[in-house]
Amino acid sequence: MKTILLIEDDAGVRENTAEILELAHYRVLKAANGKEGVEQARKEMPDLILCDIMMPDLDGYGVLHMLGRTPETAEIPFIFLSAKADRGDVRRGMELGADDYLTKPFEESELLNAIEGRLRRSDLFRKGFDRTLNGLNNFMDQARGMAALEDLSKDRKVRHIERKGILFHEGDEMRNVPFLVSGKVRTFKVNNDGKEFVTGLHVPGDFIGYLGLLEGGHATETAEAMEECEVALVPREDLLRLLYRDRDVSMQFIRMLSQDMGEKQQHLLHLAYASVRERVAQALIQLHGRFSGGRSEDLGVKISRDDLAAIVGTATESLIRCLTDLKDEGMISTQGRDIRITDRQRLEKLANY
Repeated sequence: MKTILLIEDDAGVRENTAEILELAHYRVLKAANGKEGVEQARKEMPDLILCDIMMPDLDGYGVLHMLGRTPETAEIPFIFLSAKADRGDVRRGMELGADDYLTKPFEESELLNAIEGRLRRSDLFRKGFDRTLNGLNNFMDQARGMAALEDLSKDRKVRHIERKGILFHEGDEMRNVPFLVSGKVRTFKVNNDGKEFVTGLHVPGDFIGYLGLLEGGHATETAEAMEECEVALVPREDLLRLLYRDRDVSMQFIRMLSQDMGEKQQHLLHLAYASVRERVAQALIQLHGRFSGGRSEDLGVKISRDDLAAIVGTATESLIRCLTDLKDEGMISTQGRDIRITDRQRLEKLANY
């Protein structure tokens, strides 16, 4: 049973609306003012909030603003109720993040249809989508079906990229953001001495270079294919609409974009504090976890020594010596570009995991 929080200072409207909702088999929480409503929302985490705008002490705009300050309550679908039908009120509410707006008095069917539509859409986007091209297409198609996003482009061209091919260079204008369909891609920056610093390792299901889209529209790094790849090009206008035009969509899209942020933070900490030997162990574990899909029966990863040295942040010669030591100690085995973990427990201990 879904829970709805009704925030309404008019006792008659509050009781009549609550009765309609209870007859429709919703669990109803009632609050007589904005402050009480905020407290109940934080405590009960309802599935949807119906809130009057004109209330003493804390009005509906204030309620929405306060709930939007924490991620948990910011995701709760929010519908305004008001006796005023001024377009300025509607626009202000939508800019603050409201999902819908009902003008009192409203029909019973109008109220229930608005609630059912919001709950259905919220459930859809909270479930998430597969990190595949089909998953991306499903996500974009569902987003396109919403009124605020119905003009999303259907043009998602798929390009084939050869090994060592460049998807984009640092500083390039990001007209499209690549979505990796197959293969592996690394992103890196180059310092004034020409030394590469690897900023990311990408597998199918990743958006590549999206930070450049958010920071002025130009790539902040270079992206290079580590093997033959296929990428779907998503127009930047589509991604910006996903971020700014609808709250449910933007929340889900942000989750899709933020998959690798924790990994990048950990990588920077490792570079700052670990020895070269520890960083090599950490990089090998990260690579196998990222590129082997967690399959214990397939712990091999093919990567050039130059690429691995850039990930570790050391000279290629130092990396090769370290790999030789780890091989002699029985933690890894190598054959050409292929590196396999043979003693994961010892390697994890070396990496301080």
